[in-house]
Amino acid sequence: MAKIEKIEDIVAWQNGIALCNEIYDATEKNSFSKDYGLKDQIRRSAVSIPSNIAEGFERESNRQFIYFLLIAKGSAGELRTQLYIAKNRKYISEEEFQELLDSVSAISKQLGKFISYLRETIKLSKQSKLS
Repeated sequence: MAKIEKIEDIVAWQNGIALCNEIYDATEKNSFSKDYGLKDQIRRSAVSIPSNIAEGFERESNRQFIYFLLIAKGSAGELRTQLYIAKNRKYISEEEFQELLDSVSAISKQLGKFISYLRETIKLSKQSKLS
């Protein structure tokens, strides 16, 4: 894995920022923009993903980073649920729903792999200290 020197180097963070823009665009349309509760909640969930990736990275500890990546992954799950609600309320089309769902699911998978990588790094670090 390439060395990550700043949050902008993290692909999941980059994808999270792009997803935020897509969510903001989707929630500005039609009746979705008038459902203030869902609109605000879905935006908060989307913003939480890259925000928690950034906060965890800045903690400069793999354990802390994992903790915040898990929060970001939880926000991705929350966002997926809200997308279903938006689709069921007909705030977004089936096509838009699928595109957004695919994006957030991909980010969730990236976060899961990143978490696994960091956990393995911690485990290997412990083992090398014992040797």
